[in-house]
Amino acid sequence: MLNDTGFDLWADEYDRSVQQSDHDNTYPFAGYKEVLNTIYKSVMEENGKTVLDIGFGTGVLAKKLYENGIEITGIDFSAEMIKIAQKKMPLAKLIQHDFSKGIPKEVENEKFDYIVCTYAIHHLSDTEKVEFIQKLKTLLNENGKILLGDVAFSTRKELNHCKEISKEEWDDDEIYIVADEFLNHFPDMKFIKISNCSGVCMISRKKMQ
Repeated sequence: MLNDTGFDLWADEYDRSVQQSDHDNTYPFAGYKEVLNTIYKSVMEENGKTVLDIGFGTGVLAKKLYENGIEITGIDFSAEMIKIAQKKMPLAKLIQHDFSKGIPKEVENEKFDYIVCTYAIHHLSDTEKVEFIQKLKTLLNENGKILLGDVAFSTRKELNHCKEISKEEWDDDEIYIVADEFLNHFPDMKFIKISNCSGVCMISRKKMQ
């Protein structure tokens, strides 16, 4: 697992390495662009105004939302990632914080239309994910949604198959969402499968219709 120094060193190459994996349709970033597109369209189509982006990295998704008038608050633990993103979004509120330690005090009393997290929540254990998501739900406005885009699978069988064919590329330090297991904790969650190793989880503050 990369620490904050590792991410700082990787920051300048991050977008390029992700794009290559997406283009080759290989683990871990197969479907990356469509994951971001799915989240972007959900926010824009439902007229979201405020977004909290957790683990925003270089701001690929946040920048598109920002350019379309969305008020962005972002959390990332890498100072270098924040520097890159702040240049793209000068008016965004960007906070350096390790979200594995919970919600930063700067946003504890704020409310958002959407909370998004792309390719970051896999750094938490499944138990930590559930606890963190429950806390995030308290930051949502009425009818707000949490959108999680990541390496994710519909079933444990799919995950094991991907692990088998990925072999040495597989990262055992990362813990990926298995949708049918997450439904035990969030029964109203909607899972949109994007590729053989990616998907978007949608969790609403109120029961989804």
